[in-house]
Amino acid sequence: MNHSTELRHDWTKAELANIYHSPLLELVYQAASIHRQWHRPDEVQISTLLSVKTGGCPEDCSYCGQAARYHTDIKVQALLPVETVIAHAQKAKDFGSSRFCMAAAWREVRDNRDFDRIIEMVKGVNELGLEVCCTLGMLTESQAQRLQEAGVYAYNHNLDTSEDYYNEIISTRKFDNRINTINNVRKAGMTVCSGGIIGLGESHEDRISMLLTLANMEKHPESVPINALARVKGTPLENNPKVDIWEMVRMIATARIAMPASMVRLSAGRIEMTETEQAWCFMAGANSIFTGERETLLVTPNPGVTEDMQMLHNLGLKPMPVQKEVCKTT
Repeated sequence: MNHSTELRHDWTKAELANIYHSPLLELVYQAASIHRQWHRPDEVQISTLLSVKTGGCPEDCSYCGQAARYHTDIKVQALLPVETVIAHAQKAKDFGSSRFCMAAAWREVRDNRDFDRIIEMVKGVNELGLEVCCTLGMLTESQAQRLQEAGVYAYNHNLDTSEDYYNEIISTRKFDNRINTINNVRKAGMTVCSGGIIGLGESHEDRISMLLTLANMEKHPESVPINALARVKGTPLENNPKVDIWEMVRMIATARIAMPASMVRLSAGRIEMTETEQAWCFMAGANSIFTGERETLLVTPNPGVTEDMQMLHNLGLKPMPVQKEVCKTT
């Protein structure tokens, strides 16, 4: 299982399946070796996520507590004031975050006053010297252009799962809509943040297909979040079994081998992982995490900032400095 150090965009499903199913310790060793060729192994990118508009979404994504049709404990909250968001961003920066991601529970961006307010937020966070990331749903080419001009560095739009399994999870949009938005983000010159969720009831083959779609894009997503389903009470998937840690490790390692230059982010589901389990994920090639204050920033909780800093210290890791000066797209 010897992998070249070149970026490839012509993976076959069989090749990725072979990697994914290889003996676990060998897989982790290969992924860790590739990780060291492409990245500083002692650095982890710290990203903070703020939900700037929560709940009330018309979509029916069956894993999401923000869909208006499910009865969950998530409180609907209108779009936050710009000043509140800037204050959160400043706090995140003080805690060592280099990327600040603003999430709005929308199906798609509409050209209205809310979008104007998002543009103001982007400009303000950008001025703090943080990488600005947004996840706002579907985007047109002109909206993507507007975000890029305001200073958005990365746009998150996950594939969620494979094209074949997609309709089992969401009926209110198509897999192609996802790809379309990612293409619009690329055309506008922003970096792409796109990954998926495991634990939705998908097969191993679905996971491999999802990674194949990402790994064979003309340009790999610069950031690939691997999420374990956060089981939200009131959603159709609330009783799904907890994702096994070794499955998470396999996904991260396979993503690392297939997309060696990308940041692989250990995302949702981390709250249920021990420090030891997270260490395995870092060993397998994860070099980015979401952090934040437990209650205020996220709809599904994450470990607290101080716990995360302690964990990084224990593992001999440190927060990565902001990258955007180096590779800002013009």
